[in-house]
Amino acid sequence: MVSELGYGGFVAEVLSGLGVGLGDEVEVVRNGLRLRGFVMARYEYGAPDVLVLKLPNGYNIGVRIDASTQIRKLSSAVAPSFNPPPPAPPRENLPRVMIANTGGTIASRIDYRTGGVKPALTASDLVSIVPEIAEKANVSTEILMQVVSENMTPTHWTEIARKVDEFFRRGFDGVVITHGTDTMGYTAAALSFALQNPPAPVVLVGAQRSSDRPSSDAALNLLTAVEVAACAPFAEVVVAMHGWHGDDNVLIHRGTRVVKLHTSSRGAFQSINSSPLAVKTPQGLKLLTTSFHKRGENGYMFQPVFDERVMLVKFFPGMKPEALELLVERMGLRGVILEGTGLGHVASSFVPVLKSLREKGVFVGMTSQCRFGRVNMNVYENGRDLMRAGVIPLDNMLPETALVKLMWVLGKLGQKAAYEEVKNLMLTDICGEIGGRTGPQPLFTGEAEIV
Repeated sequence: MVSELGYGGFVAEVLSGLGVGLGDEVEVVRNGLRLRGFVMARYEYGAPDVLVLKLPNGYNIGVRIDASTQIRKLSSAVAPSFNPPPPAPPRENLPRVMIANTGGTIASRIDYRTGGVKPALTASDLVSIVPEIAEKANVSTEILMQVVSENMTPTHWTEIARKVDEFFRRGFDGVVITHGTDTMGYTAAALSFALQNPPAPVVLVGAQRSSDRPSSDAALNLLTAVEVAACAPFAEVVVAMHGWHGDDNVLIHRGTRVVKLHTSSRGAFQSINSSPLAVKTPQGLKLLTTSFHKRGENGYMFQPVFDERVMLVKFFPGMKPEALELLVERMGLRGVILEGTGLGHVASSFVPVLKSLREKGVFVGMTSQCRFGRVNMNVYENGRDLMRAGVIPLDNMLPETALVKLMWVLGKLGQKAAYEEVKNLMLTDICGEIGGRTGPQPLFTGEAEIV
């Protein structure tokens, strides 16, 4: 019983003597302070004499235990359970939306015995606990995979894209994909290239806080995602996430322009060098631009091909050019996206290596570590030297999007692709990933409410 808690020494002796196990409720009195909470496991690097409790308000606290501390067991642990209410019956004349679950915090719950977030909810569970969804669409659900987003790979992107194409062929009016937030931007970009000009919206949605926490953003994000999938006039791959800390709005970002900019804030996602496509407010869903692919418009292209022999490399002062050369040779890379400084620079010592890579047919594209603005390598001599060595400036494309696009371009063109073919396609705007105005965009101009 005590072994599962991870405590040792004096604390373990006290807990063992009281018959206290994981999740049991106890009362602890120390220096006149009386605390009541559930016993949690000791963290791997936690102090050995500190007992961790989950308080009734949901916060964790550590209490240093010594001979003067009084501990009393109040109750034994009750295994956590989740019994979702039954889903709402289908309603006539509502759009059909598929919610496909790939994992992430939105499909997780807190295990209050350990304090950790664990996968626990299916797509069907999510629908059943957000009953307002039934007013927006007739929803079907499917579990595609249970993958934390840092474990996502291009192979997963292809698998997701194939399922979305299947959903389109089955006649769904929109698709919602629940996804972990950490790499959601990469998946959104990948699906944007794999599912070009789709017949209906593909909405990636996540949560910064699990669905059973009082401060969770899961319900509003999911409800908005379903509304967009069901009713929006645009048909693109987008990301729907809170626009700020509060519940005032959910922003709808184009999949090739969105970045997670905060580790934990509910308003972590922002469109870069582009306005979001729309915003959900208490007054309704409002368009922020009229430049988009329209629902039902022709031009759908399904090309879920990615060549993983590409790497995103961030330049830093003192970086050795030999490192780049070794990466290319050891990993057999066909392309590199450089994340350079400012207008698109790396140290001049890289020029000979970059020239050698160009001669070997390795594509090297330049993006900037600056989030806003565009690469312009004509301004300084260093930039012009890099271009003469064969580096291709990629305008205002996000580094993450450039990486995904190069994977897609090389996959589409195949092993024998000519260098100029790769270059021309990388510089072609395919799904809003390159060109246009730069800098932060105003959110609430030119709005048109979606009816």
